[in-house]
Amino acid sequence: MSNKVGFISLGCPKALVDSERILTQLKLDGYDIVPTYEDADVVVVNTCGFIDSAKQESLDAISEAVTENGRVIVTGCMGRGEDAERIRKANPSVLSVTGPAAYEEVVGAVREFVPPATERDPFVDLVPGTGLRLTPRHYAYLKISEGCNHRCRFCIIPSMRGDLVSRPIGDVMAEAEGLVRSGVRELLVISQDTSAYGVDLKYRTGFWDGRPLKSNLQSLCSALGELGVWVRLHYVYPYPHVDDIIPLMAEGRILPYLDIPFQHGSPTVLNRMRRPAAAEKVLERIARWRSAVPELTLRSTFIVGFPGETEAEFEELLAFLREARLDRVGCFQYSPVAGAAANDLPDPVPEAVKEERWARFMEVQQAISEEKQQAKVGQWIEVLIDEVDGNGAVGRSRGDAPEIDGRVFLDGITELSPGDLVEAQVTAADAYDLRAG
Repeated sequence: MSNKVGFISLGCPKALVDSERILTQLKLDGYDIVPTYEDADVVVVNTCGFIDSAKQESLDAISEAVTENGRVIVTGCMGRGEDAERIRKANPSVLSVTGPAAYEEVVGAVREFVPPATERDPFVDLVPGTGLRLTPRHYAYLKISEGCNHRCRFCIIPSMRGDLVSRPIGDVMAEAEGLVRSGVRELLVISQDTSAYGVDLKYRTGFWDGRPLKSNLQSLCSALGELGVWVRLHYVYPYPHVDDIIPLMAEGRILPYLDIPFQHGSPTVLNRMRRPAAAEKVLERIARWRSAVPELTLRSTFIVGFPGETEAEFEELLAFLREARLDRVGCFQYSPVAGAAANDLPDPVPEAVKEERWARFMEVQQAISEEKQQAKVGQWIEVLIDEVDGNGAVGRSRGDAPEIDGRVFLDGITELSPGDLVEAQVTAADAYDLRAG
């Protein structure tokens, strides 16, 4: 045995952070992380269980690992309840199955089936102080809490990851500071519900660098804004106190970017989803935010075809889109997820109707996106470079998160490096990407 571990990480950025933590501990224990089934003594698969297609991808990955290697440890969001039994039934030979954020259990299983080396080379086994990361060197995800206190009918996250558990603000800031020292130029703040940060701690005071800080979103954003890097907020619910961080964007402390999962624009559908239902107030707040920060980028996701959705309610959603004029939008056709409360709702929407509504939704939003993108032509923007090759550089503007938003192409500009921040003038645009020089 040679203490080599293969690793497959699936799912969202929150799961990716879980993978980074497991990999860091394995490396500290003296294990080598290898990229092939053939070289691995055991393979860890970190699964995603949010929707059925993600579950199938996870099951396929587990089966492939079992076929190609034979010694497989499974963890992540599919590692609980019925899904765990489904995994064991499909692949009885898996060595261990654990749920999300089960760092100690996963590492313990690896140690059980592949005992760590008794002697280690301190030079070979060096691990950076920030741990191993699966993102490029110049950006990193900063997870500030686990779990969620909401009980949205279409979502099973609380049953997989539990209620909200916020990290102490001193720990979050220490990690952020270490990441910046290591060369990170962008921090992507993530959790299941970023705007609820500190609720479970009753916003108690913590300490960073000897300074007292309240454990709430405003204090966290203000402190992160002192680190001199891009700070981008994801998964922010539109609670009233989100208004308090808009001034930090106006001052340039954090990026003028909010990722808010609105999910729908009809109050009655939002009520059936058990989501905040004041769509009109949301539109008023968006208008106020943009008045204070004209360059604000808003990203969101929506669901069409939720059980009981009528044509009139869908038209309310389209009206919301036309007035909100969001910058980045994703849309999903509703599909049942095992264990979700929405499965018991009456009046399911026919598949053909879901498809037709999704197409109409995307047509409306694409026209909005194209118009907003074209308005950027001629502007000078700040670009964070992600890739450089012989054809030029590819980066992102302040309004673009990695993997999910658009990109900025700088054709023929090859003297840059990933992590560089440059000013460029937009020369062309489509619905998603920009070209600049």
